[in-house]
Amino acid sequence: MQDITAQELKTKLANKEEFILIDVREVHENAEFNIGGMLWPLGLFPDKIKSLEGKENDEIIVYCRSGNRSGMAKSMLVNAGFKNARNLLGGMMNWQSEIK
Repeated sequence: MQDITAQELKTKLANKEEFILIDVREVHENAEFNIGGMLWPLGLFPDKIKSLEGKENDEIIVYCRSGNRSGMAKSMLVNAGFKNARNLLGGMMNWQSEIK
């Protein structure tokens, strides 16, 4: 599945669409600014994937500060059989500069 832009994600959130939103940043980054995703720091992500069992067809959007760590998380999801994993392009840096 295609990755997602900040504007597309903002629209999905505003429309209260059904999807799973996961923040793979560290606790202190999430405390500074977040958009409501479940906090699963990348170091813990491989163990957390197990809790998504049965949701392999659900849309899962992952994000981090710049999009690099969440890109890794997306790859882990795809390798685990998740078909609709998406990465927030540019991460929270892009979100904060584009979404006013």
